[in-house]
Amino acid sequence: MALIISQIEIPFDESRENIILKAKEKLAVKSEDISACEIYKTSLDARRQNSIKISASVYFELSSEKLEKQLAENDKNFSYVESTFVSPVIGKEKLNSPIVIAGFGPAGMFAALTLAEYGYNPIVFERGDDVDSRVKKVNSFWTDGKLDEESNVQFGEGGAGTFSDGKLTTRIKDPLCQVVLRKFAEFGAPSEIVTKAKPHIGTDNLRNVVKNIREHIIKLGGKVYFNTPVQNIIIKNSFVTGIVTGGNELHTDNLILAVGHSARDTFKMLLEKGIFIEPKPFSVGARIEHTQESVNKSLYGKYFDSPLLPQGEYQLSYKNGTRCAYTFCMCPGGFVVPSASEENTVVINGMSEFSRDQKNANSALVVSVSPDDFGNNPLDGVDFARTIEKTAFMLGGKNYSAPAVSVGNFLDKKCGISENAVTPSYSLGVFPADFDKLFPSYITETMRDGIKTFSRKMSCFGDKNAIMTGAETRTSSPVRITRNESLASVSVNNLYPCGEGAGYAGGIISAAVDGMKIAFKIMEKYSPI
Repeated sequence: MALIISQIEIPFDESRENIILKAKEKLAVKSEDISACEIYKTSLDARRQNSIKISASVYFELSSEKLEKQLAENDKNFSYVESTFVSPVIGKEKLNSPIVIAGFGPAGMFAALTLAEYGYNPIVFERGDDVDSRVKKVNSFWTDGKLDEESNVQFGEGGAGTFSDGKLTTRIKDPLCQVVLRKFAEFGAPSEIVTKAKPHIGTDNLRNVVKNIREHIIKLGGKVYFNTPVQNIIIKNSFVTGIVTGGNELHTDNLILAVGHSARDTFKMLLEKGIFIEPKPFSVGARIEHTQESVNKSLYGKYFDSPLLPQGEYQLSYKNGTRCAYTFCMCPGGFVVPSASEENTVVINGMSEFSRDQKNANSALVVSVSPDDFGNNPLDGVDFARTIEKTAFMLGGKNYSAPAVSVGNFLDKKCGISENAVTPSYSLGVFPADFDKLFPSYITETMRDGIKTFSRKMSCFGDKNAIMTGAETRTSSPVRITRNESLASVSVNNLYPCGEGAGYAGGIISAAVDGMKIAFKIMEKYSPI
């Protein structure tokens, strides 16, 4: 058990050792009563530019659990926490066939890792390449426009998060989040991710981490197959009895479906099988790029170039009635990257390496859409996003260049990129475009209102030479593969929809946690092999 003390503040340029000293002063117990002590989380508070602070929480283990609970009762900034030690329930029923996992993104990966560590020897089928081969194909697309529809930014080892900033922030409050962070650190991520309030791995580190996890799964007895999509699911009497991959049938009594938010062909196949799928809200929009220096100046004022401060990042939102514009997946010191998974479409995303040392910062600037906008049939959201992506391809010149516009022209409802515009980082080039031809008017008008509102909070959003590139359509899954209280599909008893593609996660951490929960649920019934 432990005690966490929050709201410990020091000036940003003070030694981090002072965080521990201040926490001990606040704790006010004898030194011999402290068994362990370490910084738990740190974040930057730059709301007052003349008084930028580090805000931290500190983890203590005391000699007495009774004392921990007593202190927590007497101070709102003291929190008593249970151990995050994982002790799953292990069932007794014998497995007659292997547990199969479709997809090796964060959800499928952590489902496989959990099962492998407890002796269940799962089999994973991933439609894309291993991470090294995948990187080569992605780089080929980014330089030559040669798209592989099976192995790209969306599909392959590690999932879409492998080509991102590798953010490990999440809104869910679950003890397993800390378990996932520790696992990432164990397999090669920077150790600081365990204590930072806004941890990120960076795409460069993440590639090594996912490879290390895969090798560990195999060492424990699991199997991982690449370039092997699950082409069909065999269902009898509301139970999965097998899958078809590579023209071969494999029997299974448990199928974890962790296919990611872009597996549109899989969604279609499931629907044809009679599996219940419903449309869900998601968001679409563009990437907005500022220079990282202008972001830092907006946040830090006179301290903008201090080496003691991290690259500035932000999260902004604007709401008008039921419609919301917000920034998403902000990538400090990063790139805007080509992210299509279907031919003759343009899809973009943001990416940063761990150093975050590129000239530009970028963020998705997106607007929420719902079935009220695109229809209530299960795949109407897929069709809505695909239409935008195809339009972006046409407006970009039909060669995977992306449509772009400078902020000033966008606000004035004009087409074009200003002479002094921020240099776009999209590797396949940009083409001046009219965003009112790319999106419905309710999206562009909400984006304009959002930019104007954000400019009152951050001066960089008032820069009319900032550049916008489209289209960002893969913010989350447009469908939910609905499941019951046992975490299985409401239509098929032993089919487990999992992670972002199933509509039950939004980001690396929440997807990984969902994968672990699915694994635990299956383990409740079966004994290890």
